[in-house]
Amino acid sequence: MNMTELTKAVAESTGSSDADAKRAITPVFDQITSAAAKGDEVPIPGFGTFSVKDRPERQGRNPSNGEAITIAASKNLAFKPVKGLKDKLGAIGAGGIT
Repeated sequence: MNMTELTKAVAESTGSSDADAKRAITPVFDQITSAAAKGDEVPIPGFGTFSVKDRPERQGRNPSNGEAITIAASKNLAFKPVKGLKDKLGAIGAGGIT
């Protein structure tokens, strides 16, 4: 699902216009981004938690020549779903919920 599809789905489910739905959705992502940039967690009850994870420097291989290289440390945005969401995802994979 891309942003356009998400916007249309939210508009349909709330009875609002696509433009109104996009004006409601965009600030949510902006706030999650701002909090992550500060290193804050963003817990959303019933859905999950967004958090920043540190990846330490590590060794890797250059795929073109096989040479050993050092991959720099980085930060990544991680998402940990709540149990209810995990259960729904498991049911989808098992042929349950569609």
